[in-house]
Amino acid sequence: MNSILKRLAVVALAGLTLGQTHAETVTGGSNIDLMFSWEGFRIARYRSPTPDVAEGGERIDTSVLQALIRQQPRPALIDVQPVRWQDGIFLLTKPRFNLPGSLWMPNVGLGELAPDWAEYFRQGLLQASSGDRDYPLVFYCTADCWMSWNAVKRASQWGYRQVYWYAEGTDGWQEADLSLEKATPLPFQLAVGLQK
Repeated sequence: MNSILKRLAVVALAGLTLGQTHAETVTGGSNIDLMFSWEGFRIARYRSPTPDVAEGGERIDTSVLQALIRQQPRPALIDVQPVRWQDGIFLLTKPRFNLPGSLWMPNVGLGELAPDWAEYFRQGLLQASSGDRDYPLVFYCTADCWMSWNAVKRASQWGYRQVYWYAEGTDGWQEADLSLEKATPLPFQLAVGLQK
C-alpha cells in the first residue's frame, strides 16, 4: 500500500511540474498513476494536450524553427511519429508526410523503451548529430503529442545539449502553408545493427 501512495505522490508532482494544478492531475483520469513512469516520461494518452515547456529542451514555434533551419549547422529534424511494429517491420497503413529533410524514427517517443528501441534511438541520434552532443536537434510528431516531449527529455538525459521541441509538429507546419514530404522510417535493423 505504501508503494502505491508513493507512486501517486510522484505522479502528482510530475503533473505539477508540467504546469498542471493538483486538481487537474488527480482528476485527469482514473488511471492517473499510470500516466508517467518513475523516470517522469509520459506513458499513456500520448495524444492529449501538452505542457508549455519541454523538460530538457526548448519549445519552439514555426517561425523559430524556420530561422533555425536557415542557420549553420542546419538542425537535425527528427520525426518520432509512431508506427505499428510487428514481425520485424513497420506496418504503414497510410503514408507519413513530414518536414523536408527529416529523419523519421518511429516509436522512440514511447515513455518506456525496450533495449532494442533505446539502441535504435541512440544510433539514430548519433547518425543525426554525427556524434556531436552539441549538434542542434529538433524533435516533433503531430500537435498534442507527448512522444516528441518524451524524445526531448530522453535526448537531453543522454547528454545532447541543443535540444528543441517543435510541439505543433506536422500540423503546425501545414497550418503555416509549408510543404511536407513523404517519409520513410529509419530502418530498425540497420540502426540497431550498427552497434553489433
